[in-house]
Amino acid sequence: MSELLEKLVFYLSFPFVRRALIVGVLVALCASLLGVTLVLKRFSFIGDGLSHVAFGAMAIAAVLKVTDLEMPLILAITVLCAVLLLKTGQNTKIRGDAAVAMISVGALAVGYLLMNLFPTSSNISGDVCSTLFGSTSILTLSLTEVILSIVLSAVVVALFVLLYNKIFAVTFDENFARATGTPAGAYNLMIAVIVAVIIVLSMNLVGSLLISALVIFPALSAMRLFRSFLSVTVCAAVLSIVCSLLGILISVLADTPVGSTVVVVQIAVFAVFSLIGALQRR
Repeated sequence: MSELLEKLVFYLSFPFVRRALIVGVLVALCASLLGVTLVLKRFSFIGDGLSHVAFGAMAIAAVLKVTDLEMPLILAITVLCAVLLLKTGQNTKIRGDAAVAMISVGALAVGYLLMNLFPTSSNISGDVCSTLFGSTSILTLSLTEVILSIVLSAVVVALFVLLYNKIFAVTFDENFARATGTPAGAYNLMIAVIVAVIIVLSMNLVGSLLISALVIFPALSAMRLFRSFLSVTVCAAVLSIVCSLLGILISVLADTPVGSTVVVVQIAVFAVFSLIGALQRR
């Protein structure tokens, strides 16, 4: 046990590990806040679709070789697709689930095609795998990326706190919110844009294909024990932060993929909370 603690202290002495922990906590917090709303509104699939869009945007950024502007470019493309996704989903000719499938699969195909046509390294399979499932990118964040992540996370948390009542109203009864004068369409658009921001922030932590787990699992775990919107949101935020911290530390100590490790920890927590919830109901 003492050897493990010494190893942990040794790794924490490196700045890149501390940066990874900071960004991991912030991303987990933002994802959990909107995760409750997405689960309750049955919008979980939007996060999955936008994660594929982010993969395509990352491929475009790699082809253009805009290293300094990679995250802003990915963010701009993902936000634009979030707006298009929301507008297309409201089209009576194309239902919401079909719009998500169309945009997500198209972006995934275009991204993989671009990475093959314009390879940036000799190991294309490795690049694709690390982008989709996460690798050590969270441990190689630059100071600029850390600052941008902190700023975007602060904006997301501030918007959620300031507009909590409106988000609560739109989440549970959109028609009633409209009847009371709340612009539900504008708030749905804001939620879609915030989800796009969270997706971009989460890519360095868990990769494109595992982002949905970061959004959904904490909310589902909290719902096993709590019933009110506020208590579920707070519990989901705490669980998400703890799971991300544990996942990153286990990954560093055991030399396992960061994203997969974080998701496995969340699965284990979900199983424990499900068991506790079942015992409480009995």
